[in-house]
Amino acid sequence: MPIGIPSLGVPELVLILLILLIIFGPSKIPEIARNLGLAVKELRNSISGEGEAASTQQSKKSSGSEKEKES
Repeated sequence: MPIGIPSLGVPELVLILLILLIIFGPSKIPEIARNLGLAVKELRNSISGEGEAASTQQSKKSSGSEKEKES
């Protein structure tokens, strides 16, 4: 029998969700899920390099607008 992470079925996921509901309460769960989703999105962007290109473009735009303000 191979050693590894066991698969999670529906009963296990329901149990995990119930425990999270008891610990954090119903008002915090959407906030936690939103923050987790943003973290995953940021991780994917940093791995693919899209975040660097977007931040470079934003810095060029902001430096260009600052030059216009100085004139």
